[in-house]
Amino acid sequence: MISLTNSRSNLSTAFSSQLNLLALLAICGSLLAAFYYQIAFNELPCPLCQLQRVALTLAGIGMLLNIRFGASNIHYAMILASALVGAATSMRQILLHIAPGDQGYGSALFGLHFYTWGFISFVVMMVFCALMLCIDRQPNKLSNRGTSGVIATGVIILFFALAAANTVSSVMVCQFGPCPDNPTQYLWKF
Repeated sequence: MISLTNSRSNLSTAFSSQLNLLALLAICGSLLAAFYYQIAFNELPCPLCQLQRVALTLAGIGMLLNIRFGASNIHYAMILASALVGAATSMRQILLHIAPGDQGYGSALFGLHFYTWGFISFVVMMVFCALMLCIDRQPNKLSNRGTSGVIATGVIILFFALAAANTVSSVMVCQFGPCPDNPTQYLWKF
């Protein structure tokens, strides 16, 4: 009986780590898409866009902690808090551009602006946390260690590189002062 319980716990831990890894990979994809549009089309992020990137990064850190150290209620709380702030920021930007005739800020991807996709992503993260807390029956168990394979390490390195690039991008757009409402050029150039 104990062996069956331990095998279910190990299966749940592996499944949890894999789902968190997929979610972190989705965050990396979102940040990569944002950087692609920023670099290829010179669409600089507005202050609300930058706050959404920060919320994505903080949610990603919670997922990274689940991957590396095993699932924990505090990690899911970090993801949930980040998703709530990100959703509020995204909704604020949606409401700013809801007026008739307003074209919105930036390009659209599949007919929706990035801030709309951001809102959808943050809501999905909240649902993800709710489901994962139901799947992870013992999320605070210290003996549950997360995934540390080559793929997980590669995704974690990619995530850290994107977080660092986002920091550099923010400094280039805003320098060390308030960000322009509608940035058209980098304020700090190397």
